[in-house]
Amino acid sequence: MDYDGFFSAELEALKDEGNYRWFAELERKRGAFPRAVNRHEGGTRDITVWCSNDYLGMGQHPDVLAAMHDALDATGAGAGGTRNISGTTHAHVALEAELADLHGKEAALLFTSGYVSNWAALGTLAARLPGCVVLSDAGNHASMIEGIRHSRAQKLIWKHNDLVDLEAKLAALPADCPKIVAFESVYSMEGDIAPIEAICDIADRFGAMTYLDEVHAVGLYGPRGGGIAEREGLMDRLTVIEGTLGKAFGVMGGYIAGSAALVDFVRSFASGFIFTTALPPAVAAGACAAVRHLKQSERERAQHQARVADVRARLDALGIPHLDNDSHIIPVMVGDPVKCRFISDRLMADHGIYLQPINYPTVPKGTERLRITPSPVHGPAEVDRLVDALGDLWAQCQLARRPVAAQ
Repeated sequence: MDYDGFFSAELEALKDEGNYRWFAELERKRGAFPRAVNRHEGGTRDITVWCSNDYLGMGQHPDVLAAMHDALDATGAGAGGTRNISGTTHAHVALEAELADLHGKEAALLFTSGYVSNWAALGTLAARLPGCVVLSDAGNHASMIEGIRHSRAQKLIWKHNDLVDLEAKLAALPADCPKIVAFESVYSMEGDIAPIEAICDIADRFGAMTYLDEVHAVGLYGPRGGGIAEREGLMDRLTVIEGTLGKAFGVMGGYIAGSAALVDFVRSFASGFIFTTALPPAVAAGACAAVRHLKQSERERAQHQARVADVRARLDALGIPHLDNDSHIIPVMVGDPVKCRFISDRLMADHGIYLQPINYPTVPKGTERLRITPSPVHGPAEVDRLVDALGDLWAQCQLARRPVAAQ
């Protein structure tokens, strides 16, 4: 078989469909986010990033940078290996204590990413609970899907945020079998929010564990940044809360929080934890500084919500279609992969705006979109440039608009 020929043909098919993923080479400027430098074949250009998951700009926060510098100077670059072999650094212990406190849980456990934390935790729990059945929301992230698949446990997919379907599927299962209801709080592509309390009510009636992915909510919602569950006073209702340190906290890593017994169980049996080199202490220290800051500062969250509302209103005034939701994520709907790619390219080349297209398989075909994530550090002038550029390109691509009077 001509292996490289096969690979090349598959890649060409992706390009023809408009679904090939091009990576822009960006260099963020310390202290200047959301501004960055784009390096390309013709040289360099200054750009503004509008699709980062560093939702609050904490990746540039002085407290975070200072903590990372201090830890790097004190301990060196790496962790030295897995925590089992090389020992657990103080930075890891301190961060896990902060995260357990953030979510009102007895314990927390760090992983190298949010993807790994979902894959390892869900995979371990579902595999080792005898006869476990996992009920997974249809909108769940790939990391949750892979963790469930890896466990080889029985999986039932319930319709996205559909309480009737969830209850029906739970009712059809044996009363005594272990069950895990796995779902997210904020869904990253649609921006919608799960009815957490109602899901917990149903899960409790059928004796099911609840596993909540809060990666797009931690740091952003709740009085201390504990997520949607904290905002709604529901953290004690969740068996497991999973989160990331790579989005609103601005650094890197993932974690779970839960009872001491559950966290120790995952620590003791999850291969994705046991056999993976630990996060560098400097990364853990930076994340810890971000968590501590956002526990006591509401300023970033308030500014964030104000900027999101401003961008939504400006898009509405031009009739640019975007999905209505109650979160900070603004999916601007294009509905065509080639035009989505074209708009993204022109935004970068002509307007100095980086806004990555979201195409299949991340979203279903026909729902291609631009995913805008405003932050507190996007100023009014930057909002003006974004909205004006989108308005021009919408006209150029002859895309449909919403009737402005309908807003």
